Amino acid sequence: MKKPSKKQRLSVYLDPPVMKALSDYAARRDQSRSLVAEASIASFLSPDAAERQEAATTKRLDQVDRRMARLERDLGIAVETLAVFVRFWLTTNPPLPEPAQAAARAKAGERYDAFVAALGRRLAKGPKLKQEISEDIQPEPNPE
Repeated sequence: MKKPSKKQRLSVYLDPPVMKALSDYAARRDQSRSLVAEASIASFLSPDAAERQEAATTKRLDQVDRRMARLERDLGIAVETLAVFVRFWLTTNPPLPEPAQAAARAKAGERYDAFVAALGRRLAKGPKLKQEISEDIQPEPNPE
């Protein structure tokens, strides 16, 4: 019976950032640096390594694309929400006469503090506006 061959030693020199990345990765995976390096070299030398790398890159790009689409949707919701609020506020609030403006500023400070506190509570635990808005709503045709 043939005895299994013993692993052979290989000494390599790595740049400090590469060595740090190798050590960090091995520590996260709870594996030895040698095992991670061996698997990396085997993967690099394998004939289908390029295809696996392309598949991994494609998967990551798809994830990034989905995240960007969600960010774009969320930003659109935020901009439209602000626009609707500003239009509503401007149409329902007439300008104040001079004598009442100082009192209004003081009251506005109190109301703003209450708003920030309510916003903080909602962001901490409440449902997000984007979760309350359906993605399936179709825009209404413009009656021009």
